[in-house]
Amino acid sequence: MSYKNFKLDVDTDGIALVTWDMPGKSMNVIDQSVTEELSAIVDKVASGAAIKGAVVTSGKDTFSGGADLTMLQGLGRAFAEISKSKGEQAAMQLFFDESRKLSLTFRKLEKSGKPWVAAINGTCMGGAFELALACHRRFAADNPKSRLGLPEVKVGLFPGGGGTQRVSRMIQTTDALQFLFRGEQLRVSKAKDMKLIDEVVPADKLIESAKAWIKNGGKGVQPWDVDGFKLPGGPVFSKGGMMTWPPANAIYRRETYDNYPAVKAILKCVFEGLQLPMDTALKVESRYFANILRSKEAKAMIRTLFLSMQELNKGARRPPNVPAKKINKIAILGAGFMGAGIAYVSAQAGIDVVLLDRDMEAAERGKQLSQKLISDQIAKGRATAEDRDALLARIRTTADYADIAGVDLVVEAVFEDRKIKADVMAKSEAVIGPDVIYGSNTSTLPITSLAELSKRPDHFVGIHFFSPVDKMMLVEVIKGKKTGDEAIAMALDFVRAIKKTPIIVNDSRGFYTSRVVGTYIREGHLMLTEGVPAAMVENVGRMAGMPVGPLSLNDEVAVDLAWKILQATKNDLGAAVIDPRQEKLLEEMVVKRGRYGRKNGKGFYDYPENQPKRLWPGIPEIVGKPKPGEAFDVAELKARFLAIQALETARCVEEGVITDMRDADVGGILGFGYAPFTGGPLSYIDFMGTKEFAKLCDKLAGKYGDRFKPNALLKEMAARNETFYGRFQKPEEKQKAA
Repeated sequence: MSYKNFKLDVDTDGIALVTWDMPGKSMNVIDQSVTEELSAIVDKVASGAAIKGAVVTSGKDTFSGGADLTMLQGLGRAFAEISKSKGEQAAMQLFFDESRKLSLTFRKLEKSGKPWVAAINGTCMGGAFELALACHRRFAADNPKSRLGLPEVKVGLFPGGGGTQRVSRMIQTTDALQFLFRGEQLRVSKAKDMKLIDEVVPADKLIESAKAWIKNGGKGVQPWDVDGFKLPGGPVFSKGGMMTWPPANAIYRRETYDNYPAVKAILKCVFEGLQLPMDTALKVESRYFANILRSKEAKAMIRTLFLSMQELNKGARRPPNVPAKKINKIAILGAGFMGAGIAYVSAQAGIDVVLLDRDMEAAERGKQLSQKLISDQIAKGRATAEDRDALLARIRTTADYADIAGVDLVVEAVFEDRKIKADVMAKSEAVIGPDVIYGSNTSTLPITSLAELSKRPDHFVGIHFFSPVDKMMLVEVIKGKKTGDEAIAMALDFVRAIKKTPIIVNDSRGFYTSRVVGTYIREGHLMLTEGVPAAMVENVGRMAGMPVGPLSLNDEVAVDLAWKILQATKNDLGAAVIDPRQEKLLEEMVVKRGRYGRKNGKGFYDYPENQPKRLWPGIPEIVGKPKPGEAFDVAELKARFLAIQALETARCVEEGVITDMRDADVGGILGFGYAPFTGGPLSYIDFMGTKEFAKLCDKLAGKYGDRFKPNALLKEMAARNETFYGRFQKPEEKQKAA
């Protein structure tokens, strides 16, 4: 029998080599056809009298990225169709049966009676790693770039192919839970230390070593299928168990605030599964998996954090009429913290960098950040001295504009002052070629107005990075009124080269990300003025799903910057557009008390040296004595934080700042940490329903003011019961998101 996705060869020793190599794909993924073929191969190996065992490996550079999540979305569509035609009970049964086929295949493999060895060449994730865990032995090629793990929790799911049960039977319960909760991606050495793989061998010895284990008497039985097996972490109801489970539950609640059903399901799966025989435990896991797969959180997170992000990373928004251009050399104007960070990620991507500042001393200081960051990587075993030398050699420092001649792209990252930017632009445009794209990293100044300073406004584009550049994965590309397709294409090509995720927005005050996150910070400020205790403001922000509270975030981005933006907005648009309560609060903080945030060690928090930060006890001096926490409805406070950001995003859609819903949701999560379990601000509205969301906004507007009033577009959509993805997404994208 021939297979589409696998190649099966049996050598003279009777050992089958199962090579997974899907045609037409750069990486193997698990889909329905893979599951069916693997099941047939397991049967063939088990029934073949001449076959002693099997080694499964990949014919590609990596083992596999895991399951094709579009296949899981297809199950959701099938459920809806069968539910209509045959009823919900029949649909649930089919959904359960189909969603556990992979788990049953892996269980059949490990109980086949023949030894199976996973020969892992390169990255192995998700369901593919669950395949490796089901094998009786795991060998991995020694490759520092390889990653192994079960990252499903990051898209609202959890390992449903037996991963929760096998991991918790292989390692200590506390380690298993931590590994599953985090969705951590391990280096092969770390995976071996954790006993999740057995051997790390040279790549050219991988298959040979795997086969040798079978030849030398390797058994086709798992430890948990042998009588007398003892759990590494001890029974659930034991002294060790009592030291594990109460803290685990507390940690779960502290870290998730009960916002992530998949994490809760992991806790339940492991707790219940460890008290049951393996086959029953796997059935329990499958029931939880089917339930989570149908949750709105999983649907939202899969759409945004997997499908949409993947599409944006592959150039979904790139102008198709512009040929791709390889970026060999760029100029970065300004070697401050942002410019230095951009230099680092660019050099790390193999791009030559000319880092320019007003003098060599300033330029060299900027280069020192790259020295520090790569040295930190070396200390963690993630880079070598050779990597450091090569990276630093790619960064040339200068104070002479003549040195930027011949670059493919300019990225300006100087101080947020129009006069300084105009001077830098004039000097650089006098040197660079006529076709070179000029990108500005401004976060506050409108791109259209800055482009007026350029001789070639069609070649001018905003390229907004987030701090710290080396860690933040989003780049906001801003299109001015005269920005041409060539500029957009070059910006996207650059973002792709440095392995970050781009979104495209049209020019606007605050663009998209800064504009929306400003509403989160403002809501925190206004809560303070209403008497909500500062600690409660911060905690409720995190409970709503944001990574940090609004006061802490304001300290990070600078309280004086918030004051400057407020004053600029007031000067440009009039006093009616700002809230006087926020203005008074920021004036007291910045002008009267010099509390600028983390950068000067005092903001809404104090930052004592070598001690954790703590809320500034003087906040009541500005806003008055706080009311008791019991005076406030926590659910309503959470709703305010999420709704005000989602509403501002809806306004961005209405104004044409956002033209693709994927940009809004991916940008919201990656750019300002909008509660990931919602799938992003527009998904938050869509899954609630525009009608219900508009009602919520009306209710909040009645209590807290006009800032919560639904905009005209939202009202129209609510009346028609439309969704943002349903109304604005292209037909082919609707099919993917269904």
